[in-house]
Amino acid sequence: MSYQIIHGDNVEVLRGIADGSIHLVVTSPPYDNLRSYGGHSWDFESLASELFRVLVDGGVLCWNVNDAVVDGSETLTSFRQAIHFKNACGFRVHDTMIWHKPNFSNPEQVRYHQVMEYVFVLSKGAPRCFNPIKDKPNKYPEGPWGKNTFRLKNGEMAERACNPATAFGMRGNVWTGNTAGQERPEDAKEHPAMMPHWLARDLIRSWSNTGDRVLDPFLGSGTTLEMAIETAREGVGIEIDSDYCHTAEARCRARTPGFAFA
Repeated sequence: MSYQIIHGDNVEVLRGIADGSIHLVVTSPPYDNLRSYGGHSWDFESLASELFRVLVDGGVLCWNVNDAVVDGSETLTSFRQAIHFKNACGFRVHDTMIWHKPNFSNPEQVRYHQVMEYVFVLSKGAPRCFNPIKDKPNKYPEGPWGKNTFRLKNGEMAERACNPATAFGMRGNVWTGNTAGQERPEDAKEHPAMMPHWLARDLIRSWSNTGDRVLDPFLGSGTTLEMAIETAREGVGIEIDSDYCHTAEARCRARTPGFAFA
């Protein structure tokens, strides 16, 4: 297995990566201007184009984002990004997933508490693989019960065959799970917005296969690369802040003794 942490601007680094050499991108870019991240800036449109180019046909980009509230309104930056990925780059918006958090970071007074983020699942053509996680307990595993009916375009009802129910079924596209701080409260928080291990791991498991090459162009503290190692994928992380590069390397080495970078 090959692993890399590359210090530099993600667009410039990606220009040196071959066409169609990445199977999956899992990343969480800075949301609007909610944090300064050392004053570094990034070029969304150029990055989007480069990500499309380096993905294999059927490759997937999991884009975890949220919006700031400015002058009482959500910015909708996340949706503008998704539209750009589709209209300007050629991605499919394969799914719009929701990460539901168990509690809120900041109390709200004029709207309901913010407990979710988006994960846009964008694909270069039809996804080449999908490995659904089946850990949702079925309410009636002894079934099937009743009929599986659906309405046709002309308004008439039709019926599908009912498969025997099992103890567990496939998840929906709303995933409830802890933040990084809740997931591992004993860890030092070397980064202000760390992705939880479970989210990166389950996205990697769902949209890639063993031995595939996973990229994170905003590596931060290294969570995506850690989970690529854990799930037996190859990994490439790009990070513009040298301190975070060192943090990511230390976390990967601590997680997997004897692990080495290419």
